[in-house]
Amino acid sequence: MSYTHTVTVPLSWEDAVQRTRAVLGEQGFGILTEIDVRSTFEAKLGIDAGDAVGDYIILGACNPMLASRALAADPALGALLPCNVVVRRGKDARETTVEAIDPQTMVQLSDSLVVRAVADEADAKLREALHRLADAAAARPATL
Repeated sequence: MSYTHTVTVPLSWEDAVQRTRAVLGEQGFGILTEIDVRSTFEAKLGIDAGDAVGDYIILGACNPMLASRALAADPALGALLPCNVVVRRGKDARETTVEAIDPQTMVQLSDSLVVRAVADEADAKLREALHRLADAAAARPATL
């Protein structure tokens, strides 16, 4: 089983990050955390490590209504929240990859029917966000 949903878009990394935030917001997700992996690697491991990973950001996306339902059903699921969305682009890449966690992985860890329903809804919303990102990029590609 794949644990992410992935789209690759003909957008600059900066534009992909901006548009990813927008489509997540349209689906009711806010960004709780943001990890700039490249900057962290450069600071801790050196510029070569940053260059090796390329532009890479992890957005901790949370839909409060879904998170509330999931945590009420199984408080231990907090260890799996927020839903991580990665925007990454290699040094010489001409496209940017956006990956979102597949919420169905929660279902594998919980027997709760409520968690299954929340995972189904979160999955639909994340897939829709990625679909909208891909459609918007195809309709109005940014300068690479």
